[in-house]
Amino acid sequence: MKLLILDAGHCLSLALAREANRRTDTELVIEEGLELSSEQLEALAPDALVIPPLARPIRATPAAVTAHAEAVERCMEACRAAGVPLVWCVSDQLYEDGFAEPIDEHVIPRPRDESLRRLVATGDRIRAEYPQHLIVRLGPLFALEGSHAWLGELIDTLVVGEELRGESDVTCCPTSADAVAMALIGMLQQQHCGAGAWGSYHLAGTEPISVYTFISVVRTQLATRLEGRGDHRELGSVKALHHHHDHPLRRVLNCRRVLEVFGVHQKPWRLEVGRMLDAWCQANEACRPEREDETRP
Repeated sequence: MKLLILDAGHCLSLALAREANRRTDTELVIEEGLELSSEQLEALAPDALVIPPLARPIRATPAAVTAHAEAVERCMEACRAAGVPLVWCVSDQLYEDGFAEPIDEHVIPRPRDESLRRLVATGDRIRAEYPQHLIVRLGPLFALEGSHAWLGELIDTLVVGEELRGESDVTCCPTSADAVAMALIGMLQQQHCGAGAWGSYHLAGTEPISVYTFISVVRTQLATRLEGRGDHRELGSVKALHHHHDHPLRRVLNCRRVLEVFGVHQKPWRLEVGRMLDAWCQANEACRPEREDETRP
């Protein structure tokens, strides 16, 4: 199976590349940006086109959101002309106000924010005009590297002693980019074999948690690992923010359909965070204890 991935520097694109490298049944072609012509698509002839999400669209400028939406629509038109399935990953932030209960796939986001509505309009157009699509709604992605790599950004801030802030009244399901990459390739392999299960799916980590608590867990686990390696640096602090005093916001995705249709299980974000922190410590020279022979005169 050959996949064409756009936005090469995105943390999800990098995760897809790592997952494909571990397999013998998947070939990736990765393009730098989001622009793609029909001629390019026909020449590459992939089995699917994958577009990573615009991370944190609530904080993005209206121009950036509009540019992303328009690029996705042009890709959809090219896919339709070439008969190539389209996979578009989107942020859970499109559910701007959240819901008291876990959000099912059939619930179309209806945000108040004009920029977010532009992304929803793109999703509506894809559903109406091109059946061969997967719209995959994701919880907040975290990874160690790449653009929008939330965990990497948190670590970088903590190790230089700067303060981190996170909402204590916003509950979400942090989602490992590596877990998403594994799930997407598995889903597309089944589609490639004739599953025909097109439509919208939710994919997120287990255990809903506030943004503030997630950041605090990252800080605690990082501190534990550093101390175990003899590194006693002072990490930055974590401060709780309160933006929804009257009505705490819950943005929790119900991922039952992706399990029922594709057999994809959600990965516990705590295990993924721990694994990534271990990898960061092993890769980061500052985290390694000095070897005995280096301490001798």
